[in-house]
Amino acid sequence: MAKLTIERLDLAGKRVFLRADLNVPLDGSTVTDDTRLSAVVPTIQHALGRGASVVLASHLGRPKGAPSPKFSLAPVAERLGALLAQTVPLAADCVGPEVTERAHALKPGEMLLLENLRFHAGEEANDEGFARELAALAECYVDDAFAAAHRAHASIEAITRFLQPAAAGLLMQRELEALTRILERPERPLVAVLGGAKVSDKLALVEHLLALVDSLVIGGGMAFTFLRALGHDVGRSLLETDQIETARRVLDTARRRGTPVVLPVDAVVADGLDSPTGRAVSVREIPADKMGLDIGPLTVAKFAAALKAARTVVWNGPMGVFEKPAFARGTLEVGRAVAGGQAFSVIGGGDTVAAVNQAGVADRIGYTSTAGGAFLEFLEGRTLPGVAALTDA
Repeated sequence: MAKLTIERLDLAGKRVFLRADLNVPLDGSTVTDDTRLSAVVPTIQHALGRGASVVLASHLGRPKGAPSPKFSLAPVAERLGALLAQTVPLAADCVGPEVTERAHALKPGEMLLLENLRFHAGEEANDEGFARELAALAECYVDDAFAAAHRAHASIEAITRFLQPAAAGLLMQRELEALTRILERPERPLVAVLGGAKVSDKLALVEHLLALVDSLVIGGGMAFTFLRALGHDVGRSLLETDQIETARRVLDTARRRGTPVVLPVDAVVADGLDSPTGRAVSVREIPADKMGLDIGPLTVAKFAAALKAARTVVWNGPMGVFEKPAFARGTLEVGRAVAGGQAFSVIGGGDTVAAVNQAGVADRIGYTSTAGGAFLEFLEGRTLPGVAALTDA
């Protein structure tokens, strides 16, 4: 690891400002998915178990720089307390005299959850004054919010100018190790599987991966733009007409590099998203009045064959509209193929994680990233502000 980690800090008697990603989905006052809460529990337990007190901070939703009961972290405090088997007190704010007093009164083994950081405009503005107030709450800084590491926000970047050392938490450390392994020292062949709706969302990623991978597998809605670039009619399927020439350029680059790009050979088509069933047709025979909503069985077999020889796999994005049962098979089968091979596999993005859970193979994935945007930006080769701000090891 090029960055200092929490395991190398002497935490006894210290107040730790722990920036986590507790941005979980809520149904009213109920947390509907506590994956991100469970992910940070080991870091909290590590700090408390070594005699630290913890000032825990996170954002939730987009309250636009002002307090909003809808975006209070109260439900998070309750659910996190259940996971930790201890009470998680919630402060009324994240800065101010009362919060400072409560933070400074913490004893070893105690913790305080700050209210939503984004209730203050200074958070997203990366404001130094706001960051200085946050820094005054603790004696060292730990960032375990890899999912927010691509944001230059006050609790992620500016705070480290006033609070040192700044270390990676256990989750951040695992994320960086898994992704660095893919980018810098993958066991080959390295295969990338990309899906999702739009080429434009992943263009930088596709172009960066072409220089790294041994083969690139493309499914999902974005595949139709590549198929159109090859001259296929795609009916009413999702198509980014302004990206056709870009897709053609990517395919030409891949051909020159000798990097195989594996595209669908058949698709499950239907009248629309609400159709109860679909039928598989060759990509050469997509009817003008139909839309492709999943990869077909021949493509599933083709993708599985491409994955079989892989020793490292990175996957982001579903193969179709998998939230609809009629169009879920392709994504689930690809998930099973990724999990069933010998490769070290890394997956990221909410839909992809949901897919491997739905397929029942989550326990056979090498590493599951809790991040979306940060996961993609790291794989694109970008410098993430939240990583760059950490103290060098």
